[in-house]
Amino acid sequence: MELNIRVQELTRALHRVQGIVEKKTTKPVLASVLIKTRGQDRIAVSATDLEIALTGDYEAEVIKEGSITIGAKGLYDIVRSLPEAHASLKRTANNWVEIVCGKVKYRLVANSDEEFPKLPAFSDAAFFSVDAAVVRGMIDKTLYAVSTDETRYNLTGVYCEALARETGLRMVATDGHRLSVVERAMPEAPILKEGVIIPRKGLIELRRILDDAGEGARLAFVDNSAIFESSGLTLTMRLVDGRFPDYQQVIPTAFSRQIRLSRTTLTQALKRTSLLAPDKGQGVRFDLAENMLSLTTNNPDLGEAREDIDVAYEGEPLRIGFNVRYVMDALSVITEENAVIELTDELSPGVFYGAGAEGYRAVVMPMRI
Repeated sequence: MELNIRVQELTRALHRVQGIVEKKTTKPVLASVLIKTRGQDRIAVSATDLEIALTGDYEAEVIKEGSITIGAKGLYDIVRSLPEAHASLKRTANNWVEIVCGKVKYRLVANSDEEFPKLPAFSDAAFFSVDAAVVRGMIDKTLYAVSTDETRYNLTGVYCEALARETGLRMVATDGHRLSVVERAMPEAPILKEGVIIPRKGLIELRRILDDAGEGARLAFVDNSAIFESSGLTLTMRLVDGRFPDYQQVIPTAFSRQIRLSRTTLTQALKRTSLLAPDKGQGVRFDLAENMLSLTTNNPDLGEAREDIDVAYEGEPLRIGFNVRYVMDALSVITEENAVIELTDELSPGVFYGAGAEGYRAVVMPMRI
């Protein structure tokens, strides 16, 4: 194999796979990237950890067809440091790779491409169109609530299902202490017979490539995999094999108290009052009175913090505690300036969303303080 390529193009290709290749693995090939020629003017750059696979097409001048498998991180570090705009890659005897850029020359040890795992291929995938920006926003609004506890396997991803009566998609995430649900319309009706769980790592990688996705983005679910295609990129993610809990039972359907206030003001107040929190799981106490919300945190070793916020509220007083990080995470993905908090009593979950926003709700369970 021999080719010429723009350094910027190869850097972009290698950057995209850095989150997929395994950094610590007993299989060195999983820390490698596969570079394979496609015709006379394209190459495919691929990486996989056996759960997620990403392949992208990139422009290159192919002199001799072939392929190489080489360590992804080392190659990325070299390529992004090259001094000129163009570089050449050449596979030589005994699986060595020669990289030349101006007066710089590297000779690297590569692996046989026969050892690289076979990438998944789905010829019968039923794709439906999606809006890349919309999907990215949905991931932002749910990813923070995904559980990182591997013993709760069915909660380590985002649950996706088609809306029953609309051309839309719903995403739900929960770690057992909080829940986030978002619904959005899609250009085409999702082809999805039943709900599926997309793993957290897969969604992180999908979110990264959505920034570069243009028109023509599409998604498909086949067997136990999700496939995303856009702008010469194909991302395949193995779905989580588990049953997602009945999240509808967690979302309150009625409330007795509704607060309207500035999202920015509440966020800044939470940051200040949490400065005395002994750990990230520290609770903040919400004391609600007419047109006033008081936030209080207490640390036996450091002291107490309290801040009063003007809010729009008329009703009975209420005292309730929340995990301060959970509340701030929910507020961080609200794009509207004004936020709404719905409460019932000190034992029922609180619901947070943007004023006037449709299709997004964050549910946070209360805690004793």
